[in-house]
Amino acid sequence: MSFRFSLEQIDQAVNYLDENLNTSVICFDGPMGAGKTTLISELCEKWEVTDPISSPTFSIVNHYISLSKGRIYHFDFYRLKDIDEAMDIGTEEYLESDNFCLIEWGEKIAPLLPHHTRVTLSINEDQSRTINIVSI
Repeated sequence: MSFRFSLEQIDQAVNYLDENLNTSVICFDGPMGAGKTTLISELCEKWEVTDPISSPTFSIVNHYISLSKGRIYHFDFYRLKDIDEAMDIGTEEYLESDNFCLIEWGEKIAPLLPHHTRVTLSINEDQSRTINIVSI
């Protein structure tokens, strides 16, 4: 499934994404600057997250509480040196928790990923974005 949107239409993209998720583990892939963190932030707002939403680039994982979805984990594995580092922070336990796990740069932990939804963001020539959603 694909959806094309401009940055001004991010609410429509979030609604599309929310309606088409079928797993609690969601990987957001795309080049730097494609809008992975922005999309996750907007999704968390839709889900009524009560905590400040920020990129966990340095902490690797942020924990949020959502009024509609319960506990949410937001990962950013961009700075991950190797898969052992992900295992050291208990990534497998997070992934098996049945809580929503929103993962940026998930390809870095591919062997650890259970059944999940892959959301791929691409930047179009006109600077709009395309979301492609696949269940893996």
